[in-house]
Amino acid sequence: MLAGSGFLTTALTFPGQGSQAVGMGKALAEAYPEARAIFAEVDDALGENLSAIIFDGPIETLTLTANAQPALMAVSLAAIRALEANGLDIAKMATFVAGHSLGEYSALAAAGSLSVAEAARLLRIRGTAMQAAVPVGEGAMAALLGLDFETAIAVAEEAAEGDVCQAANDNGPGQVVISGSRAAIERAIEIAKAKGAKRALLLPVSAPFHCALMQPAADAMREALSEVFIAPPVVPLVANVLAAPISDPDEIRSRLVEQVTGMVRWRESITWLDGQGVDLLLEVGAGKVLSGLAKRIAPAARTQSVGLPDDVPAAMALLT
Repeated sequence: MLAGSGFLTTALTFPGQGSQAVGMGKALAEAYPEARAIFAEVDDALGENLSAIIFDGPIETLTLTANAQPALMAVSLAAIRALEANGLDIAKMATFVAGHSLGEYSALAAAGSLSVAEAARLLRIRGTAMQAAVPVGEGAMAALLGLDFETAIAVAEEAAEGDVCQAANDNGPGQVVISGSRAAIERAIEIAKAKGAKRALLLPVSAPFHCALMQPAADAMREALSEVFIAPPVVPLVANVLAAPISDPDEIRSRLVEQVTGMVRWRESITWLDGQGVDLLLEVGAGKVLSGLAKRIAPAARTQSVGLPDDVPAAMALLT
């Protein structure tokens, strides 16, 4: 809280892949024409009826990386428009934005750096390129639960044996996701168990995200981002790969490329926000994953998720 202000100092956070669910955003679209317009804009940008898949499924189609990424962004921006219809002014009411992996694109669209249409098109390219970067079955990801970050890094290094095996997401205390070649990830699971992990398990993902095997996808995003106009965000973005704020469009562009193969430093990002006096973390979009992580990383901060119509006035009551 800013000294003497009486207002909560706010960061808007935007979820990533894994938060998707059939029907997400549907109630917002029914309650707010501004939210409904976002889904129409995303459909137009992609040249297909993605909103039908978001609202009605099937889940197998929604979960495809090329669909899940623009779909989650659409829900987040629909929630932003619903908040704005109730008086949200990000430039005046938020201090930072941050997004988990693909959520960075949602954050940038919310903060005015990217248009919704450009964010949708970029995420379709990103999802398709990430899926195509590694043949199915050759890569894997695993969650290591109950190990500190340094031990998880040591597990990945020991398991590599010349293959790719690295930390992909530092999500919170005792929750690190590793990514790489399947054989190395399977070795890491056994090593992690031997080092005292509470659980070490393969994740049901279609590709090994946020590791060196994603270099072809990073190259695709470098080309795609080079052709897109990026404006300075109205508030700084706390970048995944830095756990620090950035606002320069050229740096945003380069960090989005780096993010494809780099680690999502979410624990450090929330810790940094907490250290800046942020005492309200508003999770904008589908699910409550980031709110759950925030309660573990920065337990003194307030959290509020905004994915349903009733969440909108509750969030605005905290903001005003």
